[in-house]
Amino acid sequence: MVSYFKNDQPHVRAMGMWYADETGFYFQSAIIKDLVGGEIKENPKIELAFFKPDEGTGTMLRVEGEAEFIDDIEMKKLCLEDRPFLKEFGLTAEGDELILFRISTGKAHFWTMATNLDPKEIIKF
Repeated sequence: MVSYFKNDQPHVRAMGMWYADETGFYFQSAIIKDLVGGEIKENPKIELAFFKPDEGTGTMLRVEGEAEFIDDIEMKKLCLEDRPFLKEFGLTAEGDELILFRISTGKAHFWTMATNLDPKEIIKF
């Protein structure tokens, strides 16, 4: 889930993350979507939520940061190789319609029901 502000109101959108590594959390979308066509560009502050189910109530990873847009044809080519279904929407590495963004710096913390009232252990990245 990606959370951001739309017209000064919190807004949540389900998204599949492209990948993550030591340089950040990477996402792709299309310019025609309101999400990247204007909303995140107007206010790049984002919060991500990842949920891992387990025997109890599960573990949540919450990540805060700012979207950093990437305009790199080689990265777009790699994205299209990893996600060939995007080509069915007419997206190309050379066109402006495929949008890549990442969260490269920010802070994160894990949450569970067992640690709900404990002080947050903030991880800065």
